[in-house]
Amino acid sequence: MRFRPTDEQSDFARTLRSLLGAAAVPATVRAWADGDHGPGRALWSRLADTGLFALAVPEAYEELGGLGPLPVELTLGFVELGRAGVAGPVVESAAASVLLARLGDDAQAKRFLPGLVSGTALATLTLPGCSPYALDADAAAYRFTVSAAGELRLADAPGERLASLDPARRLSAPAGGELLAAGPAVTAAAEEALRWARLLTAAQCLGLGETLLADTVEYAKRRSQFGMPIGGFQAVKHRLADTLLALEFARPLVWAAALSLESGEIAAAKLTAGEAAYGAALTALQVHGAIGYTQELDLSLWLRKARPLRDAWGTPTACRAEVVRGLDRQP
Repeated sequence: MRFRPTDEQSDFARTLRSLLGAAAVPATVRAWADGDHGPGRALWSRLADTGLFALAVPEAYEELGGLGPLPVELTLGFVELGRAGVAGPVVESAAASVLLARLGDDAQAKRFLPGLVSGTALATLTLPGCSPYALDADAAAYRFTVSAAGELRLADAPGERLASLDPARRLSAPAGGELLAAGPAVTAAAEEALRWARLLTAAQCLGLGETLLADTVEYAKRRSQFGMPIGGFQAVKHRLADTLLALEFARPLVWAAALSLESGEIAAAKLTAGEAAYGAALTALQVHGAIGYTQELDLSLWLRKARPLRDAWGTPTACRAEVVRGLDRQP
C-alpha cells in the first residue's frame, strides 16, 4: 500500500500551507470566537478557490463543480487545516456534500452543492448516533439534521447556543424544519457522511498535533532554566519523543483510512490521531507551563481544539467499538 503522496498531491498540500501561512489564521479564529464571521468567510472563499471543497463531490456532479470523490487529497487538505487551526464547520460542510451526493437526489444536489463547492455557503450537520449539537449553526447557511428514523431535514433556525471548551467551536441544537428526504437512502447516505466526517476530523487532529509539537520543541529550545535550554533535560526530551511517536504512529493509519474508506480503519485512524493530538496538547501545556493558559498566546487556540476534536464525530469509546465491530466482520 502506498502512503507517500504523489508530486501533485504534495503540491496541493504546499499550496494550502502557503495560503494559510499568509492568512493570519489566529486573528480569524479569535474573530470567529467573538461572532465576527467576516474574516473566516474570506479565508473560506480562498480555500474554495483551490478546489478543496470540490474534492468531496463526485465528478458525476461536474456541472455543479464536483472534482472527486478524492479522499486522499481531501485528507491532505484537512491536515493543513488542522495544522493552521482553521475555525468553522469545514468537516461538516464536506460531510454534508458527501451526504447530498450519496443521496442521489438531483434536485437537492442542484439546490445545495454549488454553494458548498464554491465556498459561498457553509453547512453544519448532525447525524444519528453522534452528538446532537451542531457546529457553528449561526454561521451556516444550511443546517442539516438526520434523525434515527432516516429523515433529512433543513433546520430553519440555529437553536440556542451552548458553551464549548473551544470558544471558536460554537455549538447549538437546531431541530425541525423542512423535510428534504426520508427512508433507507437517507440512512445509507448518513453512514457514508459519518465515515468522511471521522476521516477528515482525524486529519485535522494529525495537523493540530504536529503544530503543537513543533511549537513546543521551539519553545523548549528557547526557554532556559538552571543555565541551559529546558529541551536538554531528559524528562522533556522523553515527553517530546513520546508525542512524536504517537503522531507518527497515527499518520499511516490516517492514510490507510483515506485509501480504504472502511469504517473500521477510519475509526482506528480517528481514535489514534485524536489521542495523539490530545497528548500533544498535554505535552505542550506541561512544557510551556502557566504561559500556555494565556489567551494572548496563539498556542492556546490549538490547545483548546485538541479535546473537542478528539471527541467530535466519534468519542474514543465509540471509535474503539467500531474497530471491534470491523474485526468481527472480517472473514
